[in-house]
Amino acid sequence: MVKFVKPKEAAEVLGVDVRTLVRWEKAGQINAIKTPAGQRRYDIDSYIQNASVSSRKTVLYCRVSSNAQKLYLNHQVVELQNLYPDSEIIKEVGSGLNFQRKKLLKLLSQILAGEVEKIVVFHQDRIARFGFDLFNWVCEQNHCELVVLNHKDLSPEAEIVEDILAILQRFSSRLYGLRKYETQIQNDSEIYNTFED
Repeated sequence: MVKFVKPKEAAEVLGVDVRTLVRWEKAGQINAIKTPAGQRRYDIDSYIQNASVSSRKTVLYCRVSSNAQKLYLNHQVVELQNLYPDSEIIKEVGSGLNFQRKKLLKLLSQILAGEVEKIVVFHQDRIARFGFDLFNWVCEQNHCELVVLNHKDLSPEAEIVEDILAILQRFSSRLYGLRKYETQIQNDSEIYNTFED
């Protein structure tokens, strides 16, 4: 049920003068009624709700896996900015399998707080290699639209193949990264003997 309040109370809650409320009423920005005695009453709840919805932002999320791909990151930014020029841009370097990326977590917090109206990504895997459907569901539950510009409709088989390739690529790069510690392990006899047993 809509609650209408006196002009003085509405002015205090909204932090404006009573004359401003009258201007807003004439402009159709705030709902008001007149009592049988001719006094105004204002619906501040719907005004606050409409003001918070209209202040929600569009976020362009761009991500690459490594610093070597900065050129592709800049390409994503340019393409998305051409379509959504007045939007906030989030650029991030990190793995699509890592759900602890700082900027992604900050974006999720903003979505849950109702601050984001729309998220635009270049490809689906820019948000996450896995779990995109969950991320999309979180957006839907918080009235946030998730737009994927270059969306590919894949058969279930092709989708599984892409997922397996992404996993293999991730773990092979991790194994390759561990090779730099091979000599340290061989030089540390305690660790080396553990692996020999």
